[in-house]
Parts: sequence; structure tokens; C-alpha cells
Amino acid sequence: MTEKKHNPYANFKYKDCKPIYIPEDQVRSDQMERLTNSDTFCMVPWLHIHGFPDGRAYPCCLSLIDHPIGNMKTHSLKEIWNQDPYKQMRVNMLDNKSCKECVKCYEQEGHGFFSMRNSMNKNFGQHIGIIDQTKEDGTFEDFKMRYYDIRFSNFCNMRCRTCGSIFSSQWYDEEVKLYGPRNYPKIAYAGKDKDDMWNQMQEHIPHLDQIYFAGGEPLIMEEHYNVLTELVKREMFHVRLMYNTNFSELMLKDKDVLEYWKLFKTVGVGASIDASYARGEYLRKGTKWDKIVRNRERMLEVCPQVDFYVSSTVSIFNVLHVTDFHREWIEKGYVRPGDWNVNILQGPDRDRIDILPDEFKKQAIEKIQAHIDYINPIDRITRATSGFESAIAFMKNENPNRDKLLKEFFETTNKVDALRGEKFEDAFPELQGLRSMIKG
Repeated sequence: MTEKKHNPYANFKYKDCKPIYIPEDQVRSDQMERLTNSDTFCMVPWLHIHGFPDGRAYPCCLSLIDHPIGNMKTHSLKEIWNQDPYKQMRVNMLDNKSCKECVKCYEQEGHGFFSMRNSMNKNFGQHIGIIDQTKEDGTFEDFKMRYYDIRFSNFCNMRCRTCGSIFSSQWYDEEVKLYGPRNYPKIAYAGKDKDDMWNQMQEHIPHLDQIYFAGGEPLIMEEHYNVLTELVKREMFHVRLMYNTNFSELMLKDKDVLEYWKLFKTVGVGASIDASYARGEYLRKGTKWDKIVRNRERMLEVCPQVDFYVSSTVSIFNVLHVTDFHREWIEKGYVRPGDWNVNILQGPDRDRIDILPDEFKKQAIEKIQAHIDYINPIDRITRATSGFESAIAFMKNENPNRDKLLKEFFETTNKVDALRGEKFEDAFPELQGLRSMIKG
């Protein structure tokens, strides 16, 4: 009799934290308790280092920017792995203590979001046994990155309103005009030179479970295609490919990413699209809306099996429009109801939805609730429903700096509008009157 193969998606539930790539009976009760019930434990410090394009190293891409755990310009990944900040995080997590680096996940969980911490425990819980090798001071000698998310560079083709030059080379010249000279180059590379991260990655490729490609814009980066080519060469089609992409370009020279995606067992494409038509072109400057639509239609033809979803950053800009966008794409057949990730903006603070005046919060909550009522019966995996419910909870915050931040929002928006020859209210007419509510 052949052994029954474990199906990780047989009983998949979006907000369930149980590990999906290992049968439950192969996980000790104390290990399952850590993965599912701890308020602080996360698998990340045992399998991953995240790298900003400017060289700063973090546990993951959601880590608090004020608390890097190292610098890839001065130290190798292997050195950072057991420097004091990362060791202390492991000690804290094993003692069920909070970490200063992880406050964004704690904030998300406090409002009902399924956080990155939850997701990492769910998708990498099969490695829970390795934490037993951790020494008392937090040292962990098994330097194998199972999850890879290092931004090779900030090379990008867009200037998104809620971004900046650290993650987008296209922002650089405008920032110089707005704020003066920068203390870093226009094109920034995470390592000591352009090839450093690629060279350091080699020893980890055999151990990879998952790679997360983001940017900059990964689909226009040579490094991205180098990684895919290497995986194909090694026939490592089991590696899960996950993306955060502005979805503007599906080809680089003669390389068609759809032809690569057809080869891999698991591909998840999160399209960073915050709004449609003129609103989308305003928010993510460089967007050509017709091309976004054509790319989605072509993807449905060439590789419909790829898990595509929109990862929409919900901010003060689009909170009154994002549900219209979602509904339109459902009705056009571009996404299923659950193929929508509500990526709540937590920074810059001036763009958060919890700084809205009460009158606009009321409008937004009513609109989002009506949308929840529409998608709830048809959202099988509940990802979108849960995200929009959590956005309402997040918006109900009483931000003590609301008036100051709303003023800062318009000061910044006005400067960028003047530089680009645009006007906020022209793109978002539903937010007419918001400017008049600035106090002080």
C-alpha cells in the first residue's frame, strides 16, 4: 500500500495558524502551542533575513524600520545571523516576550488582520523542530535560509505616492527637487556591490522553500530572472514563488515571466494595484491602466493556474474607492472574490486611514460594510472579507495626532501635485471637502 501523500491545501482556512506543510500529528503539542497560540513567536529568526535595497537588514519586510538587525554593506548575511540583535529576538520569542522589531504585526493582529507573523508560522511551521538547536544566548548555528526576501536593488519604473527613493529609483530625482540632495545613490544595491547578494545567495538555494520577489519592481530586474533561470537549471520547481509587483511589465528583453511561471508548482502573484483608471495612474505614477488590464487578460490565457490576487494598499487616498475597484474586477472575471489582499498602510503615518475626520470615516465604514455584505457569501477563503473587516476596525482608531497628520498629508500631497502637474481632488473627487477639515 502506498503512503498517503499530505495535501497542504486539503482543509485550507485563511486565518488558521496551523502549519500546512506538515501533518498535525507530526508536530509536538508544545510546538503547536508556539505556532498557533503564542502572541509573539515567529519562525522568521530561524530561517530568514530581509534586506532593504540600501543595505539595512531586518528580520522581515514588515519589521519596524527604526530597528535594523544589521547592515549588509558592512557585514555578510552569515555574520548578521548571529549578531546580538537577532540573537536577542530568538531569546525573546522562546520566552514569549515581545520584540521591538515586530510592532506592526502586533498592531495588525490587534485589529483582526492575519499578520505576517501568523503567515510565517503557517507556511514554515514544518521547520519548528530546528528551534530546539537554539543556544541559551540565542545563537543558532544552522545558517540555512529557507525563505528568501532580499531586495537586490531599488530599480523601479514607478513613483507611487506612498513610496520613496529607498524602494524606487524613479522617486530619486523628485525627492532631490523636493527635499534637496540625498545621501545615497539613485540606484541602490543591498550588498557591498551589485553582485554581492547574488553571490551570497548561492549557498542557500538548495535549502529554499520559498522566495518573495519585491522591489523596486522585480519583473524588470535582471537578478529576478537570474534566480528563476538557476531554479529551472536545478529543476527546483517545488520552490514557492511569491511576488509583490506593480504588474506593469511581464517581459524583460526576450524573457517572458509567464513562461517561467508555467513551470513551477506554486506561484503567487500579488499585484500592487491600489485603484483603477485615473485614480490608479495618479497613485502609482507610471501606471498605464490599459496595459495593466491587458497583462491580466494575457495571464489568464497563458497561465490561469497561477494564484493571482490584488494586494491593494489601503490608505487615505483610496479608502473610498477600493471596494468599487474590487467589485469591478470580480464582475469582469479578473479575480475571484477572495483574490484580494487588504494591505493596510501603517506608514507613512500621514497616509493612514485612521487620521480621517469622523465624517469621512463614517462614509468609508458604511461603504466597506456594504461591500462586505456583497462578497461575504461568495468569498470562499475569506481573505478579502477578513481584510475589509479588519480595515474597519483599524479605521476606528482614535489617532491622537490626527489633525497634525492630516495637515502633513496635504502639505506633502500639494508639493508632489505641483511637481507633477496634478491635483488630488481631480483624481479622487469622492474626497472633495477633506482639505477643508484641516485644523490648526
